[in-house]
Amino acid sequence: MTSAAKAVVLLSGGLDSTTILAVAKSKGFDCYCLSFAYGQRQRIELDKAKQIAASFLAKAHLVLRLDLDKIGGSALTTDMEVPKDLPSSGHHDSIPVTYVPGRNLIFLSHALAWAEVLGASDIFIGVNAVDYSGYPDCRPEFIEAFVRAANLGTRKGVQEGEIGGFHIHTPLIRLSKAEIIELGFGLGVDYSLTHTCYDPDEKGRACGRCEACRLRLKGFAEAGRRDPIVYSNHKKKT
Repeated sequence: MTSAAKAVVLLSGGLDSTTILAVAKSKGFDCYCLSFAYGQRQRIELDKAKQIAASFLAKAHLVLRLDLDKIGGSALTTDMEVPKDLPSSGHHDSIPVTYVPGRNLIFLSHALAWAEVLGASDIFIGVNAVDYSGYPDCRPEFIEAFVRAANLGTRKGVQEGEIGGFHIHTPLIRLSKAEIIELGFGLGVDYSLTHTCYDPDEKGRACGRCEACRLRLKGFAEAGRRDPIVYSNHKKKT
């Protein structure tokens, strides 16, 4: 019997990355999940990622430590205040303070290295350029440039060329949050396992007020679905 192709799936424990894992699984890949403890304030997402990887019977779940909090520059890795109650339009004139410098570039580079060791050609990442926070490393242009660099700077890419080299899968990149949620429900995703909030309370409950929460709530509302996670505030604003 022919074994399934391997794929490295970047898994944060959030809504988008969990949906991406479901997509990869539905396509018949053996999934190798990769998460990062990078000094983020929302470390509860790593516990969620562990549960999610197990629920999808991932072949492996690797958690790498990166001290991005020592570099700083983001409200997610420092004591900088996380903005609350901003409009959840998904469009920005400037890059918000929750942007982590170089995060997806760094994450994808590690995923690339692991994929090369595993003999995998495919990497899945849940970037989105529709209902998102305006991060530059979530755009199609960035992904396209990274793929070119990946196949220029690796043994696999040099020996096998563009066709046999690495492929970065971003099936959510042009979907609205509501469309992502509907896709996930269609694939049987249990969104109660996921964590989205940038600034959870001491019990790990979502604030319902940061941009990540507001985009999530907006998506569930537009999809006509109930968000199954617990929020710390009783009145959730969308």
